[in-house]
Amino acid sequence: MASPFSISILVYLHLLLLRHTSYATSTSFTIPLSKSSAAAVTTFSTADSPDPWRLLNNLASASVARAHLLKRLNTTSHLIKIQSFPRSYGGYSIPLTFGTPPQQLNFVMDTGSSLVWFPCTHRYVCSDCNFPNIDPETIHTFIPRLSTSVKILGCRNPKCGLLSDPDVNNRCADCDPKSAACSQACPAYIIQYGSGATSGLLLLENLDFPERIVPDFLIGCSLFSNRQPEGIAGFGRGPTSLPVQMGLKKFSYCLLSHKFDDAPKSSALVLDTGDAEVAGLSYTPFRKNPVGSNTAFLDYYYVTLRRIIVGEKRLKIPHSFLVPGSDGNGGTIVDSGSTFTFMDKPVYDVVAREFELQMGNYTRAADVEKETSLRPCFDVSQEKTVSFPELYFAFKGGAKMGLPLTNYFSVLDRPGVVCMTIVTSDFIEPGSSVGPAIIVGNYQQQNYYVEYDLEKERFGFKKQICT
Repeated sequence: MASPFSISILVYLHLLLLRHTSYATSTSFTIPLSKSSAAAVTTFSTADSPDPWRLLNNLASASVARAHLLKRLNTTSHLIKIQSFPRSYGGYSIPLTFGTPPQQLNFVMDTGSSLVWFPCTHRYVCSDCNFPNIDPETIHTFIPRLSTSVKILGCRNPKCGLLSDPDVNNRCADCDPKSAACSQACPAYIIQYGSGATSGLLLLENLDFPERIVPDFLIGCSLFSNRQPEGIAGFGRGPTSLPVQMGLKKFSYCLLSHKFDDAPKSSALVLDTGDAEVAGLSYTPFRKNPVGSNTAFLDYYYVTLRRIIVGEKRLKIPHSFLVPGSDGNGGTIVDSGSTFTFMDKPVYDVVAREFELQMGNYTRAADVEKETSLRPCFDVSQEKTVSFPELYFAFKGGAKMGLPLTNYFSVLDRPGVVCMTIVTSDFIEPGSSVGPAIIVGNYQQQNYYVEYDLEKERFGFKKQICT
């Protein structure tokens, strides 16, 4: 977990932001995802300028951007396609464009959370953010003062209550409840993730696609983060997520193999506001989210995993792990933000033990297991052929996901050693509140076409080589 954030410093940066940003009390918000190419941005300023030619250029840029907005608001396009790039930090990155003139940034696509946020201002600080091919000192940030369409979210705006106290009088403590005038901003947010955290202020800003512009999109302007390689585009079920704000009927993706990590090769993320159908998908219904004590459970996409099959053996998994209880413990979710599939230890032990039994004629690589925390690992360097049991996830409704071998066993850097890429934790105490028992990560979704049908409340998939 992240170290506590300094609220006093947040307030200081908040004041810096206020100098260049207007407030908003608008109740409407929609958003687009963009794969626009990065554009040079110029500062729009009404102050006297010693360079009138530069000021005229700024005015012209703002006017053209405004014309694009007015011309594209009524688009009838139902499909928006965005590039998705596999990254060595374990997730998938998508480019989105915000602001007027537009500023393009990269975001981690995350179906396990809902807030969309970007690194914000020149003073953005990210601690413990040394990821492969990412320099924390040069993380690209959104600069609010360069945008003419950005607004700080006011505390009286109903959207503020989505992340803050729902009681407007509590979150606007410095305002006179009898007065219509209130310039207090929505309180700062702090979001905790499985590893790391982020904190900042809520803004309303234009989200720009080639097909259209979506004005007043609710976006987090993060000033401090811990262990975050990029901003996060939340695709969860919460009201602040991209799909909910856009009113999407469905979205889908086909995740490129991680062997292309950090390469200039991408596959498509598709946002659908219409009724497009894709043939050949197997579907399983989404489960109703458990209430529990953790509001994060409401962001997740729960599905009902009925059976796990290794080879031809149906494994005996206790029912309490397959179906979430009223406390939110148990059940299965699908999460693009997790890399390897996670299983609570009692489930994981059953799966790992079955692979160990069916592959008992191969030499265990115990030293690699100790170094990597992956299990089981086998040294097959002396083998001419190797036989691996197939792994299946059988879902409610008859949908059956037969994983390609490369989605659950990987060859490590050490020649001839293969390890199962499913993980668990030894540090969760029995009886503690642990949430979902099984989290299907993006590694197991590689080279699958995956659809989240939000209108019909179902999860669909089919094998497909992603390109």
